[in-house]
Amino acid sequence: MNILVGYLRDNTQAVGPIAIIVMLLNFTLVPLAMPVIVRFLVGALSLIIGLSILLVGVEIGITPMGTRTGSSLVKTNKLWLFLLGGGLLGFFVSMAEPGLLVLVNQIEYVTAGGIKASTLLAWVPVGFALMIAMGFARVFLGLSIKLFFAVGYGVILLLAWFTSRTSSEFLAIAFDSSGSITGILVVPFIMALAVGISSMRKDSKQAEEDSFGLIGAGAIGPILAVMILNMLTPAQEYPVISLEPAAVEAGSVMGPFWSILPTSLKDSMIALLPLVVSLLVLQRILLKFEKRQFTRVLKGFVYTLLGTFLFFMGVNGGFMEVGSQLGYLLASLDNKFWLLLVSFLLGFVTILAEPSVHVLTHQIEEVTSGYVKRKAVAASLSIGVGSAILLSAIRILVPWLTLWHILLPGYLIAIVMIYFSPNLFVGIGFDAGSVATGPLTTTFILAFTQGAASAFPGADLLRDGLGMIALVAMMGIITLTGLGVVFGVKSKKQGVEADVTSDA
Repeated sequence: MNILVGYLRDNTQAVGPIAIIVMLLNFTLVPLAMPVIVRFLVGALSLIIGLSILLVGVEIGITPMGTRTGSSLVKTNKLWLFLLGGGLLGFFVSMAEPGLLVLVNQIEYVTAGGIKASTLLAWVPVGFALMIAMGFARVFLGLSIKLFFAVGYGVILLLAWFTSRTSSEFLAIAFDSSGSITGILVVPFIMALAVGISSMRKDSKQAEEDSFGLIGAGAIGPILAVMILNMLTPAQEYPVISLEPAAVEAGSVMGPFWSILPTSLKDSMIALLPLVVSLLVLQRILLKFEKRQFTRVLKGFVYTLLGTFLFFMGVNGGFMEVGSQLGYLLASLDNKFWLLLVSFLLGFVTILAEPSVHVLTHQIEEVTSGYVKRKAVAASLSIGVGSAILLSAIRILVPWLTLWHILLPGYLIAIVMIYFSPNLFVGIGFDAGSVATGPLTTTFILAFTQGAASAFPGADLLRDGLGMIALVAMMGIITLTGLGVVFGVKSKKQGVEADVTSDA
C-alpha cells in the first residue's frame, strides 16, 4: 500500500502541472467546451491511478522477472541462448509498451488507415529485439560501448539521409517509434535485465558501466526497422485527416469516454499476453521462482494489466483530446508567441515531474559520489526537453525547416561527444533519451503538436505533427553526454582519477 501511495503522489505531481496549464489556458486564451474539460479531468484522474497501479505491477512483477532472467541467462554461459532469450523478451515486452501502442494507433488514425498500426507493430518490436540482442552481445563480449553507439548511429544517419529524401513521414515515424517504445514498461524491465547481467560481473566498475546503455542499444532497432520498411514500401501519398475540434453535442459529456472501454480492455489483454506466456515458460525452464515469489510476480502482472487498462482509458478518453484541441487553438491565434511559450513550458514541467527522471538524477548523483548534482541534471534535462518541444512548434511555423535539419547536426554532436564523455555517462546519456520520452510526452504532448500542425496553413499533419518524440530523445542524449564531458574535464583539472572517466 505504501508503494502505491508513493506512486500516486509522484504521478499526481507529474500530471498536475499539465492540468494547471490546461485550466489556465481554458480561462484565458483558448476556452474549451465544458464536456471536453470534464472528460480531460476524468481522463487525468484515470491516467494518474492507472500509471500508479501499473508501476506497482512493474515493481513487484516485471522487474523481478527481468532481474532473475538476466542473471539466469548469464549463468548458462551460452552466447546463443543469451542472445535468443534476451531478444525474445525484448520483443514481447516492447509489444506491450503502452507508449508505442498509443503512437501507432495515432498514426493509423491521422492517416485514415493509410499506415496500419499492425504493420508498425510487426516491424518496430523486431528491430528493438534484434538490437537488445546486440546489446547483450556487446556486454557478453566486452566490446566498447563508445564504438557500439558510434557505429549504430552512424548507420542510422546514413539511412536517414536516404529516408529524408524519399519519405520525410517515415523519417519522423522511425525516430518517434524509438522514443515511444522505451517507456514505462520497457525501461524498468530492460534495466532489470541489465542489472541481472551486471550483477554476475566480478569487476565492480565494469558491472556499474554494464548497468547502463542496454535501453539505448535497443532504441537503435526501431529506427532502422522503420527505415527498412520505408525502403520496401512503394512511395505513396497518405490521406491525412484534420484534427479541428468537433462541435460538442448536448448530453454527450461522458459518452465518448465510456465508449472506449471495450477497446481499452482488449488492447491491454492482447498487449500483455505474450509477456505472461513468456513468464510461464521461463518459470519452468529457467527462472525457478519459489511458490511464494512466483505468486507475487503473478500478482504484479495482474496489477500491470489493470494499470494499463486505466492508462488507455485516461489517455484515449479525454487526455489526448484536450492536448489536440489546445495545440489546434493556439496555432490558430494570430500571435504565435503563445504557441511557442506553451510548447516550451509543457516540455519543461513535464520532464521535471517525471518519476523516472527523479530515479535517474539520484542514480547519477550516487554514482559520481555527489560530484554531479541531481538538481543540475534535472534542470539541464528540463531545459533540453522544453527546447525540443519548442523546436517542434518552430518546425510547424517554418515550412522549410524539416526534421532532418535538426536531427542531423544534433546526432553528429552526440556522436562527437561520445569520445569525450566517460563510458558510464555514454550509457546513461543514451538511456536518458528513453527516460525523457515518458508517458506524458508520448500522449498529451504528441496530441498537442499534432493539433498545432493540423491548424497551421502549409503544415503537414503527418510530417510536422510527428518528430517531437524524436527531438526529445535526442536532447536527452545530448544533455547527459554533455554533462559527462563536463564531469570528465572537471575531474582531470582537479586531479581526480575517477573510475567513471576511464575507457573500457
